[in-house]
Amino acid sequence: MTTKTLESTKPEDTRNLGYQIGAKITPGSIISLVGDLGVGKTVFTQGLAEGLGITEIVNSPTFTLIQIYESGRLPLYHFDVYRIGDESEMDELGYEEYFYGDGVCLVEWANLIEDLMPPETITIEIAKDLKKGFDYRTITITGMVEGLE
Repeated sequence: MTTKTLESTKPEDTRNLGYQIGAKITPGSIISLVGDLGVGKTVFTQGLAEGLGITEIVNSPTFTLIQIYESGRLPLYHFDVYRIGDESEMDELGYEEYFYGDGVCLVEWANLIEDLMPPETITIEIAKDLKKGFDYRTITITGMVEGLE
């Protein structure tokens, strides 16, 4: 798989990257979104949803584990598995229906369930570098990287 690293100097950059990916992503795609608290995972996801044409308000499903958005050109299944204690809890959510469906799955904290993630997963890692500024982020994408700026 191809890897590309991009820089984000403000939240709008991160949101725009999400938008670009959402505009190009295909049915059945799965995105692993990894990064510490406060790096911009929700901002990225909001941009992705906009790129898919989703008009609903997008928030992190930290306490509900999954949010489903169906108003765009493809449905978005947004998982936040931060509070998953065991991978078997994903079975209770019926994750396979979403992972192997025709929508787009975005899984925040996917590193916590990496054994369940399919090999073709697009991985996006967002990291802070406070030495370069409060809003500076390095975003590393493994997988779908063609045409991203």
